Amino acid sequence: MKQYTKEFLTNTKLALPVIIGQVGQVAVGIVDNLMVGKLGAPSLAAVSLGNGIFFLVMSIVLGFSMSIVPLIAKSQGENNAENGSKVATYGLLLCGVISVLLFGLIKFIQLFIHDFNQPTEVVAIATPYLSVIAVSMIPLALYMGAKNFSDGMSLTKLSMNATMIGNVLNIFFNYILIFGKWGAPEMGVTGAGVGTLIARIVMFVTLYVFIKKKKELSGFISWDRVKIFDWVQVKQLSKLGFPIALQKLFEFGFFTTSVFVAGSLSVNVQAANQIALNIASLTFMVAIGYSVTATIRVGNQMGKKDIPNMIRISRSILLLTSAIQFFFGVLFVFTRYWIPTLYIDDVEVITIAASLLLIVALFQLSDGLQVALMGTLRGLLDVNTPTLILLVSYWVIGFPLMILFTEVFHYGAFGIWIALFIGLTISSILLFFRYQFLCNKLKRQIVIES
Repeated sequence: MKQYTKEFLTNTKLALPVIIGQVGQVAVGIVDNLMVGKLGAPSLAAVSLGNGIFFLVMSIVLGFSMSIVPLIAKSQGENNAENGSKVATYGLLLCGVISVLLFGLIKFIQLFIHDFNQPTEVVAIATPYLSVIAVSMIPLALYMGAKNFSDGMSLTKLSMNATMIGNVLNIFFNYILIFGKWGAPEMGVTGAGVGTLIARIVMFVTLYVFIKKKKELSGFISWDRVKIFDWVQVKQLSKLGFPIALQKLFEFGFFTTSVFVAGSLSVNVQAANQIALNIASLTFMVAIGYSVTATIRVGNQMGKKDIPNMIRISRSILLLTSAIQFFFGVLFVFTRYWIPTLYIDDVEVITIAASLLLIVALFQLSDGLQVALMGTLRGLLDVNTPTLILLVSYWVIGFPLMILFTEVFHYGAFGIWIALFIGLTISSILLFFRYQFLCNKLKRQIVIES
């Protein structure tokens, strides 16, 4: 056990800036919802619907940008700065191109938002909100590309600092624009969208300046490399990036489905569902920090061809993540009736949300383990099989169960989250089997080569 626990400090030092940045973003989302919740359940449900559509589409470029981390980490392990520079430059370029296409996709989806079987008053509020945050797709995608480059170089504090600056601005502008403070127009939910747009622009610009000023990073992003287009580099990024994009699409899509299913039940169920999603995403971001750490450290060890240390380090990350998520699960059991009162004073919404938080507590271990395993497998450049695992777990098994529990058995919101729990648990088990298979395969290779 000591061989694993001695890595806890190193893992946490690398993960902590990522966690702070990620939790900071979610915390701003929670603050947004706390502010919007004061406007009533329809406004809270509208933010849920708008963000559900946005993040479903955004998951594609988010997943693609994550391919930068293992490729940069591997280049760093191989001490190959030339390849690292190509990955950084083309990764950022492709994130920008994809984001423009996804902006168009959101505008197309918006044409059919009235056909989603959602409450009329919710759609009326969500439509202008979605129009504003759709524009933020472009700066957010560029930020994610730059973030994953600096994270891959093990300089996770850069994105943390940029994120915290953006978060402060987001809270500030949301407050004055939602409620019309200090002479600003009172824009309600749309004001939250404008604040988010401003914050995301500032986040990208700030991080890009940080990277250019960092001596060891300043030459990596070089637009001179684009003058002679490198299809080999584009192919390398795409081969890894698009399966990861599908992974995020399957994952985000599974959870976004809960928004639409909840909305088809009632406004109050959708509002309660949004509270549960907020809290679940908060602890998920902690697991994401260790997932990124796994990708970086496993990628480095693979670049050095040090398999024994790769296995030891990856196991230490899985152990630590599981312990942290278990703690969160216990915490939610005891606070499930108190947390919803921070969002809203509607008794029915609070009661529903409290029951959902019990399931959120239940799946903490599965959720944390599956995301840490995904990060580990990305470090091994293994993306195709995990993509298939998520497809089966979430859409072949989880989604049909969600419909069964809500439409046939009429379990309501509780049925939605039971299905989410089952999907996450199956994915974590299958991903663990995949991880064990690859570790054993690498061990056999060492024996053969020796």
